Amino acid sequence: MMKRYTTALTLLFLFIIPQLAISQVSLDYYLPDDITYNPAVPTPEEVIGHQVGEWHITHDKLVFYMRAVAEASDRVTYQEFAYTYEDRPLVMLTITSPENHSSLDRIKENHHRLKSPAESGDLDLSTMPVIINLGYSVHGNEPSGSNASLLMAYYYAAAQGDEIDEILENSVILLDPSLNPDGLQRFSTWANQHKSIHGTVTDPSSREYGEVWPGGRTNHYWFDLNRDWMPVQHPSSRGRIQLFQEWMPNVLTDFHEMGTNATYFFQPGVPERTHPLTPQRNQDLTMAIAEYHADALDDRQELYYTRERFDDFYYGKGSTYPDIFGSVGILFEQASSRGHAQESIHGVIEFPYTILNQVTTSFSTVKASIELREELLDHMRTFYREAENEASGSSVKGIVVGDSYDRARTWHLADLLSFHDIEMYTLAEDFENNGTSFSAGEAIVIPMEQTQFKFLEGIFEQRTEFPDSLFYDVSTWTLPYAFNLPFAELSQRQFSSSLMGDRIESPEFPEGRVIGGRSQYAYLFEWDGYYAPRALHRLQNAGVKTKVSGTTFQSVTTGGVRDFDYGTILVPLGIQDVDEMEIFRMMQQAAQEDGLDIYSVGRGLNPSGIDLGSPSFSILEKPETVILGGSGVRGNDVGEIWHLFDQRFHMPITILEKDRVGRSDLSRYNTMILVQGNYNDLSSNDVDEIKRWVRRGGTLILNKSAVNWGVREGLANVEFVERPSDDSEKRPYAELSDARGAQVIGGSIFHGELDLTHPLAYGYNREDITVFRNSNTFMKPAENPYATPLRYTSDPLASGYISDENLELIGDTASIIVSSYGRGRVISMIDNPAFRAFWFGTNKLLMNAVFFGDTISGAASN
Repeated sequence: MMKRYTTALTLLFLFIIPQLAISQVSLDYYLPDDITYNPAVPTPEEVIGHQVGEWHITHDKLVFYMRAVAEASDRVTYQEFAYTYEDRPLVMLTITSPENHSSLDRIKENHHRLKSPAESGDLDLSTMPVIINLGYSVHGNEPSGSNASLLMAYYYAAAQGDEIDEILENSVILLDPSLNPDGLQRFSTWANQHKSIHGTVTDPSSREYGEVWPGGRTNHYWFDLNRDWMPVQHPSSRGRIQLFQEWMPNVLTDFHEMGTNATYFFQPGVPERTHPLTPQRNQDLTMAIAEYHADALDDRQELYYTRERFDDFYYGKGSTYPDIFGSVGILFEQASSRGHAQESIHGVIEFPYTILNQVTTSFSTVKASIELREELLDHMRTFYREAENEASGSSVKGIVVGDSYDRARTWHLADLLSFHDIEMYTLAEDFENNGTSFSAGEAIVIPMEQTQFKFLEGIFEQRTEFPDSLFYDVSTWTLPYAFNLPFAELSQRQFSSSLMGDRIESPEFPEGRVIGGRSQYAYLFEWDGYYAPRALHRLQNAGVKTKVSGTTFQSVTTGGVRDFDYGTILVPLGIQDVDEMEIFRMMQQAAQEDGLDIYSVGRGLNPSGIDLGSPSFSILEKPETVILGGSGVRGNDVGEIWHLFDQRFHMPITILEKDRVGRSDLSRYNTMILVQGNYNDLSSNDVDEIKRWVRRGGTLILNKSAVNWGVREGLANVEFVERPSDDSEKRPYAELSDARGAQVIGGSIFHGELDLTHPLAYGYNREDITVFRNSNTFMKPAENPYATPLRYTSDPLASGYISDENLELIGDTASIIVSSYGRGRVISMIDNPAFRAFWFGTNKLLMNAVFFGDTISGAASN
């Protein structure tokens, strides 16, 4: 990949860096001082202009140093494997002996043979290097890891002696210095701009330790990238997973930070909270490696802990994703200084000290990996042998998944799977299973007897029973439910190679057609396609007048009479101010880029149902959307909607800080979104402004805890299910945490029932919809029978954990309720429709509220 900066520019940049402070520590504070270092390899200080830990490393200087090391050492190669949303490079250093560097392709090839039971038996593990992936600071405001990466790069490039030669001969170290460049840059800027030059401030109340909202933890769109290893919805994750599958490391580290008053954690986590598909051998190896960390930290008299608090369950985390591929992922958590030095219950935590601990366990990881090299290689070989046997004995031989109404969602699923090296095929012939039909060419077939069998199990399983009731993250992530796609698990009798068409190597986005060519009267397209909102917004943004159908009808197309569903978009040509040829060009663009079938119609008189001039077609207003943010609002939830608007539908959305509501002209917006957060700090004048705005016709969308605020302010007419009071039975104090945690719905999937005639359900074709939930608030169905377009079924659990008490409460409750407030509509959505960018199946609920909320009849609101 082409480098974005030249060496000359790098040197010029470094020359003008002002030397603002004296180093607090020297290099031997971090690294062994009883060995020699190659003077041709520059130290971090010689390149970045300060000692590691004196300032927080910015991402640009981190990259400059990694390049400098690679240029100076024949042990190191530099690679830019992806770019962030803010166009920062994702960097990987490959570090090994010069001899290994000359045969990396052979090393990879042999390493991949570990995945093939037919070939792996011939491998001599004693001659194979272990692959170690050292990954740092996926959370930008947990910076000790990325700062430690400078020292690791220097050490393995410059250290001299027999010991380092043996390490490099027997390993390939993949050094990933910053998993989240945008977040690291944001946080380092904050910490550095608040550092006192001549005095050290350690007061925890100092502004240095309290980032402004939303902080530097996340990426550009405020996503937690440590939840994206399985969903791969962001460019950094996609590049990283491609490299993981290319190398299949035996050990992968994931360096984090936690609260300032903590100590140090390393895995294994809570044994009962390891995913059941992860083999015990993985945890045994994790514990064996932990002994090395313990020894290293004991030598420095450090406090640490294992087997508490953190788990190894969700395969979307960096420390757990490797476990389902025959690798060993390891989480590290260091008490954070959050700045340069901060008081804690253990004394003042200084930034260099936090870096030192990460360096210490980086070294112990490499030492353990070298000394356990053959065990780690054999674990991967055995993992895939066992997976082949399990696949052979599995009652499920294949999976068919796809939706003929929306090929784009099917494509997105196939695209996701392709990053994990999943073998899949197009469906070669029409297929029906238990009343569900799948159309040839519009669904995918996944054979279960393949290399990645275990991963497939992990992403398609519907698990409702668990050995433990506490989860650090979500308890389920069944992918076809996330995409709201029909799927069928096929037995030996049902599965046949005749179902498999062409192998899907790189999924291609489906193209639609403009059926009938250029029209002289009107165009129609249905709302089923995932990208229909993008097409509609493009038309509206160009000034094209559009309408939406509130009922079904038939129309005459060039292919004959065709049925059109609720939510069909009408573009009549006779009322337009935009040139008809330009409209046709946009229709072609919608077919090509949005995957939609567009129908040209030549007359307004229809053979059945409403005609095209019917009042049942509502004129549509272009959405002008604002979402409230600021302190107390969950930044992840704001970011998910921002990402949905910006990346998926190419629609602008204003993020308005709460404290600016009263100083802003709300009349420029027709849609307002409030997500999970605390809005009690809105002034009475601010609340009155919002109420006036809704009363005049605005659409207010309340999500999760924002519904509670809307109810308190009299905007949302919603009643909540009351919980039975706790009994007075005597219970041991030691059970308190577990008992409370067991009542948390940390992330589970439930069946809902949609009213397909309702504007909020336009584009859906099945009443059954799977909804993701991670809250314990339950809404009673509205008194108005037309005001609850989505409710849970009576037996709703599809996958994941929920306590018996909560399961009794959730059945038949509401997921969405529509209220009226003056001329406006208030749409209460208790569940997150845009969860982590991969919950495609409910995105359209939100977009329907945005595009069609103002078309909902007042008679159908609570």
